[in-house]
Amino acid sequence: MDHSFDRRRFLRGVGGLGLVAALPGGLAACSSSDDDPAAAPQPSGDPDAPAKLTFWTWTTGIDKVVALWNQQNPTQQVTVSAQAQGEELLTKIVTAHRAGNPPDLIHAEYQALPVLITNGVTADLSGLAAEVKGAFTDGTWGLTSFGGKTYAIPQDVGPMMLYYREDLFQQFGLTVPKTWDEFGALAEQVRGKDSKRYLATFSSGDPGWFAGLAEQAGANWWANDNGTWSVTINDEPTKKMAKFWGDLVNAGSLQGKPMYTPEWNKAMSDGTLLAWPSAVWGAGVLEGVAPTTKGKWKMVPMPQWDATPVTGFWGGSATAIAAKSKQTAQAQKFVKWLNTDPAALEAFVTSGGIYPAATAGQSTPALAKAPAMMPNQPTFFTEAAAIAKTARGFTWAPNVNVTYSQYSDLFAKAVQSKGDFAAAVDQLQAASVADLKKQGFQVKES
Repeated sequence: MDHSFDRRRFLRGVGGLGLVAALPGGLAACSSSDDDPAAAPQPSGDPDAPAKLTFWTWTTGIDKVVALWNQQNPTQQVTVSAQAQGEELLTKIVTAHRAGNPPDLIHAEYQALPVLITNGVTADLSGLAAEVKGAFTDGTWGLTSFGGKTYAIPQDVGPMMLYYREDLFQQFGLTVPKTWDEFGALAEQVRGKDSKRYLATFSSGDPGWFAGLAEQAGANWWANDNGTWSVTINDEPTKKMAKFWGDLVNAGSLQGKPMYTPEWNKAMSDGTLLAWPSAVWGAGVLEGVAPTTKGKWKMVPMPQWDATPVTGFWGGSATAIAAKSKQTAQAQKFVKWLNTDPAALEAFVTSGGIYPAATAGQSTPALAKAPAMMPNQPTFFTEAAAIAKTARGFTWAPNVNVTYSQYSDLFAKAVQSKGDFAAAVDQLQAASVADLKKQGFQVKES
C-alpha cells in the first residue's frame, strides 16, 4: 500500500511495508551463538584497514549521520546510495547478491529480514552481537535474531502507544482507558455522548498495525526449527484481540474505515475520531494530517490485556551486512558505531528524524523537547522511552508480503459484511501456510 508519508520518520509520517516474495529456502536454526561468543563466526580481516563501503538505505538525512563517520575515519569511507523503500529495494538487493555485486551495508525493515536471510543475502553477525546486544531491550533484539543467530543490528523502532484528544475527553467527561475492557466500554460511551463521533477506527488497510496489536496481546505468529516453519497466526492471543475489535466494529461502537485516507485525515482533524492506537512516530503523522489540533492530543501507554505492562511494535528497521562483502570486518565496525555511538544516535534524531532502537538513543538530548504537535506534553519522550522498554515483537516469516496482502483483503470483507474477525484470522492462517508450502518451504502442520 502506498501512503503519503514515511512511517519510519516519527517527525514526519507513514509509509508502506511491502515485501517481495521470498525464494525457496530454509531459515536454519542452531544453538544460540549470541550466548556463546566463542562459537560465533568472526569476520576475517582487519577492522581498522582502509575500506570503501557502500550503504543502500532510504533513511532521509542519514547522509549527515554517515558524514560524521567519514570525518572521523578518513581511511574508511562510507558512501550512501539512496534507495526506494519496500519491495523495489528487496528485489534490487537479491538481484545484486545473485550477480555477486551487492552493497556492503543494507538497510532493511524487520519484516524484510527473513526474505534476505532465506536468499543468503545477509551475513551472520552473531560475533558482533556479543558486543552490542546489551545496548538494546530483549524485545528489540529479538527482531533481528533468527534460529539463535543474529543477521542485523537494530536501527530504529516503533513502539506502540495510544494518542487521544485530551480536549474532547475533558469536554465529554471521559476517562482514559488503562485496559482493553475499559477501551471497549469507552467506545460505547462515546457513541452515547455524540452519535457523530467514535473513539477509534479499525483499519483493514494496515496489517503492520494489526500485527503490533497481536504482539501486545502475546501472539507469536511464526517459528523456525531447523528449517521447518510453524505458523500460528490464529493463536489464542490473536483471535482474542481480533474478536474484541470485531465485536465493537460490528456493533457500531467503533469505525471500520481505513487510515491514511482523506476521510481519515478529516476525522482526525475535526474530532470525529477521539483516539488512535499508533506508535512513537504518531505525533509526526498528526502534525501532517491534523495541524489545527496542535496541543490537543496526549499520549499514554496502550490499554492492557492484563496487569503486566506490554506493547507491540509498528514499524522499524535494522542494518545488515552483505554476506558477499569483501570488507566485513570494517563494515561491522561501522554498523556498531552507527547504531550504538552516542553521536550517531543523536544525529539520527536531529538529521534523520527517527526513533533509535538503542535504549541510550531514546534519551538522547535531541529528544529532551516534546514533538512540535504536542507542546502540552513536555515529558513525551521520557514516557515513550519507558513504554519502549515494554515492547515485544515476534519472529517474521519470509512470506510476510503475502500475509499482509491477505490481511487487507480478508478484513476489508469482514468489516463490510460484519463478519467474524476471528474467522478471518483462521483464513489468514490458512492462506499464509498455503503460500509457504507453494514457495517450497517446509511447514509443520499444527
